[in-house]
Amino acid sequence: MIKIIKRLLLIFILAFILNIAWEHWHARFYQNYQGGLITETILARAALFDASFTALVSASFLASWALQKHLWLAFLVGLVFAVGLEIFALQTGRWAYNSLMPIIPILKVGLTPTLQLGSINYLLLKLILSPKINRWLT
Repeated sequence: MIKIIKRLLLIFILAFILNIAWEHWHARFYQNYQGGLITETILARAALFDASFTALVSASFLASWALQKHLWLAFLVGLVFAVGLEIFALQTGRWAYNSLMPIIPILKVGLTPTLQLGSINYLLLKLILSPKINRWLT
């Protein structure tokens, strides 16, 4: 149990760092957030939400040997959640894209936010479950 908690804590910290960097990078693709400016506080809050989501998804994978054999599912879960979140946010005016955002044609959502959660979920689980990190966390 302690090993899972250590892994989750490390995943949360790394996810926050990766997400805050990603949020800063792709903020240039957004026009606004709830009709206003995109501030540092908004980016930090988004990164905190994303890191929490990654830790939650990771908890399922860390607790299940069967899921650990199919890490691609972590990417898929993040991708599906991100698409749903983007559709909801765009339809409710939570945020809006500018002309720089690459759009996925059929889904009509941004490419960068769609890839963000799935990619970070997968990469961090792959890292945390690697033999070198596994030995370090023991």
